[in-house]
Amino acid sequence: MMSGGLVSIREALSSLKPTEQKVAKYILEHPEQVVNVSVQRLAELAQVSEATIVRLARSLHLKGFQELKLRIAADLATKPKHAESSYQEIRIDGSIDSLIDSISHNNMQSIQDTMTVLSSADAARAIEALSQARKIGVFGVGASAVIAEDFKQKLTRINRWCETAFDFNSAATLAANMTEEDVAFGVSYSGQTEDIIQSLQIAKENGARIVTLTKFGNNPVAETADIRLFTSSLENSIRSGAMASRIAQLNVIDILYIGIASQNYEQSVQSLERTRKAVSWAKRNG
Repeated sequence: MMSGGLVSIREALSSLKPTEQKVAKYILEHPEQVVNVSVQRLAELAQVSEATIVRLARSLHLKGFQELKLRIAADLATKPKHAESSYQEIRIDGSIDSLIDSISHNNMQSIQDTMTVLSSADAARAIEALSQARKIGVFGVGASAVIAEDFKQKLTRINRWCETAFDFNSAATLAANMTEEDVAFGVSYSGQTEDIIQSLQIAKENGARIVTLTKFGNNPVAETADIRLFTSSLENSIRSGAMASRIAQLNVIDILYIGIASQNYEQSVQSLERTRKAVSWAKRNG
């Protein structure tokens, strides 16, 4: 069953236009009512035009209001409580048991919410593009550099040509030498990182296909992309946000990695075995 309507609205809320925000807030406050009304009735209740509701659905990357209603109905059936309250505040003065419970719970919640906003069709397109690429350039700054480096390490082990860049100078240099045979992969949870935006634009001007991994919603990084992948992380605390969002991003990276490896399974297995032996030999003789 399709779900994720409420998660999508909360995640995208700050990036919506004012009139779209108005109806989005109404939906969040009255989800049970919304699943039982027509687009015309919702327009009256939220005091917006029917066109605004259609635009909201498109901003949420949905086909229309009917799909949004179906997703909200699924949310209500599977999550009685609002997604916001399902995240636990991390207390630095709490016990170790509460710390283990809250952090683990938030990480799992972030992955579950990401499953509702990650399009399987777009994930398949990304896997196909990355699998066919001559070279993959992965761009990430700050915390996103950890995600970029993890992806590079995985791809290198299955003999994929992959380079990473963690600052604008190295990113611009990498992007400037990409071609239409290559894929530029930009990682930015906020979707606002200027260095990533500029680097992806350079790569795009040189013909490279652009794949992005950002939080759900409209943002400048995703707007540069040919293929957009999204994660979700809706914690109440900024301290926990940086942690759970990283886990959600790494989960998507694992999905892409296994998808790419499975495109040519036998060669991937052989490459993994060669790298394993090489590392083992180096350790024995180092």
